[in-house]
Amino acid sequence: MFNFLVTSSVGAWDLQGYEYDRGRFLEYTSDEIAASFQELKDPQIQTLTELPCLFAYEGTDEPMRVGRLKRVKSRQGGRLLYIEPAIDPNIPPIPSEQIKPLQAALDIRGWELNRTHWAIKDEDLFEVLAKAGIAHGNTENSKVSKADLPPVSAPAFQANSVGTFIENVLNLDHNGREVFYRGHSNRAKYRLEPFIFRKDERGNFIYRDAEDRMFRELLISNSIDFPGDVYTLDRLVRMQHYSLPTRLLDISSNPLIALYFACKSNLDHDGEVIVFSLDRSQIKYFDSDTASCIANLTRLPPSSRDAIDFSTHDVRKFNKQPAVKQLLHFIKEEKPFFEGRLIPSHLRSVICVKGKHTNDRIAFQSGAFLLFGHDATLDEEGTDVIAVQRIAVTNKRNVLRQLDQLNINESTVFPYIENSAKYIADKFAFKEI
Repeated sequence: MFNFLVTSSVGAWDLQGYEYDRGRFLEYTSDEIAASFQELKDPQIQTLTELPCLFAYEGTDEPMRVGRLKRVKSRQGGRLLYIEPAIDPNIPPIPSEQIKPLQAALDIRGWELNRTHWAIKDEDLFEVLAKAGIAHGNTENSKVSKADLPPVSAPAFQANSVGTFIENVLNLDHNGREVFYRGHSNRAKYRLEPFIFRKDERGNFIYRDAEDRMFRELLISNSIDFPGDVYTLDRLVRMQHYSLPTRLLDISSNPLIALYFACKSNLDHDGEVIVFSLDRSQIKYFDSDTASCIANLTRLPPSSRDAIDFSTHDVRKFNKQPAVKQLLHFIKEEKPFFEGRLIPSHLRSVICVKGKHTNDRIAFQSGAFLLFGHDATLDEEGTDVIAVQRIAVTNKRNVLRQLDQLNINESTVFPYIENSAKYIADKFAFKEI
């Protein structure tokens, strides 16, 4: 295994340190490997520093370098990853034309060299380089295999029945903060990321680069369903309801709803309920300016969105960028009196927002949302703003039976006639005892 690190900043690997957005970490990385790095604690960081590294530059003919990471540190509440590269002086720079024939052997995919990111590859870097005559076969290589990866840590709280789950929920201390919940049916697989940022099993983005087109296509094909939506956020909430991938992540103020979602599928895998708590002052509403800024990122083409330079600390210079001006145009369409000044940190944040209850499902599920900004990530361990705790859920079939006794089932969680019919048919179907 090896770290594959790509940056657009030429000369970065000659510097003492470099920062990655956490959202760029584990792109083009298989699910099996990524699961071990959902949290970045000492065992995970130790593993990252043990892996050899291939350092590359985005979209240029700059040579690649081989080395290791001397240091990895999480910064800014988990939003940034700081690394200190150490280039191996025994391996000379590798021209890009020498790497191109090796891309398949190294699992470097077609578009990877056109995007700043950090992947972990399940290939033997030194073995591939040695076979190509680029590095000696005896180059020091502390091999790390998937079997050596840190295990997915178990939550501190466990529940195998509705009763033990409620007991755990009531025993959590949130210091008066507002609390929300989310259920994952496979705690080893799913991460705290919205559908638009999800990747396939090999770590490729599935929908991210089509976000603006999907948004417009649904508006075109189903215009009659969006008559009263004033804000882009309103439209995203409705689109989320109809299962279009968006930058919204569903959460609920009802813990039993989250428990149902943790149990309703993947019955042979342990689920989990994630418990979020935050100060009430941090909660935004459907008409929030910050929510409007983030939601309208959806409408930017990926080329414009990725062209935004967030490195500048000069707000005036930031707002002069063409892509930022385009975003401001979208915001002013729904808020004509909005001040023409966007704050870079707002566009990259994760906020909790309460949208309008525009349908029965959101109302019954006591729904709210986490809205994700540009390449934003929510640290699996929580942040200074959003605290995260977890309750592992086992014995799912029994939990579902108990929830049904409390009238929480497919018919009530998804209150539509087709779901009610499906639930009733299953309930009355002959089952041999």
